[in-house]
Amino acid sequence: MVKIDYNLLYLLSEKARIKLKELSQHLNKSIQRLKYSVSVLEKDGLIRDPYCIFDYSYFGLVLFKVYFKGGYIQEQDKLKIIKELSENPYITSIYEFTGEFDFGVEFASPNPSKFNKELKKISALIQTLSDYKIILNLVTYIYPKHYLTKSTNLHSLVVERIIGGDRERESFNKNEMIIIKNLLLKPTSKLMELADNCKLNIKTVKSTLKNLTKRNIIKGFKYIIDTNKLNISTCRLFLKLHNLSLERESELMEYMLSIREIVQVNKTVGDWDMEVDIESLDNTRLRYIIIQIRGEFKDLIERFNLIEFYKYYKRSYLPLFLFKED
Repeated sequence: MVKIDYNLLYLLSEKARIKLKELSQHLNKSIQRLKYSVSVLEKDGLIRDPYCIFDYSYFGLVLFKVYFKGGYIQEQDKLKIIKELSENPYITSIYEFTGEFDFGVEFASPNPSKFNKELKKISALIQTLSDYKIILNLVTYIYPKHYLTKSTNLHSLVVERIIGGDRERESFNKNEMIIIKNLLLKPTSKLMELADNCKLNIKTVKSTLKNLTKRNIIKGFKYIIDTNKLNISTCRLFLKLHNLSLERESELMEYMLSIREIVQVNKTVGDWDMEVDIESLDNTRLRYIIIQIRGEFKDLIERFNLIEFYKYYKRSYLPLFLFKED
């Protein structure tokens, strides 16, 4: 494997649709060299499965997370389970842990009743997935992977994205839904390719894409990076909170934003109140961050749990059932 350009990796992971010309300007490297470097990252699987960050709450959806225990024993069983889960039109993300839970599965559903029916279908279809914990996701803060680069100039190009929460449901016309569907299926397609796939003229696609971004329906495009191949330590910290005032909660969120290794924070309802995803190139740094969080906010943290995050198998922010009439 060639030497990793972490500045390039950072920009691609945060801005999957970025043009080579822009990369050249930011990194001061030739387009030809960057084109080759990007192809190597893709070929080696260091970046894969690009996805669009849609704010699902504007579609009137609720996000449920299900954490499964004891789902499989052999690798072939795991692959079969992932295939079955991937085919469910309400499931948006699938990931694997090493620890108390085997899988994390996210459902975007129009209501709790529909979610419950889909979960029961899965448990009946895959009988090993009968032991689980359900969490309601309220809001997600997606932070840039600042730990990948020390360049403050590059840091300034990407901001946090907030999805979920209390939003007014939006309505979407036919052209918008066609474009949204195609971006869900192929997020990095060029404008001309996107227009061809949507059977719309490029001017309409360009203006619609701009409008969806302005309305905060679309909040960016990212790649999944293979943390295992890159020797990046990853974990999810589960926090049960108490004695929480608005002031202390604000201080906690500001603190999370200031730590470059924290890449996502979920506010939840269930057995815990917050999930914190942490990634680091240095495993000792990971331990230090967790100790610091527990020390700085010991008055808020009633209990915690820490589980190693292994791998994403699917990551998206909209369910395919929205497009079933197409």
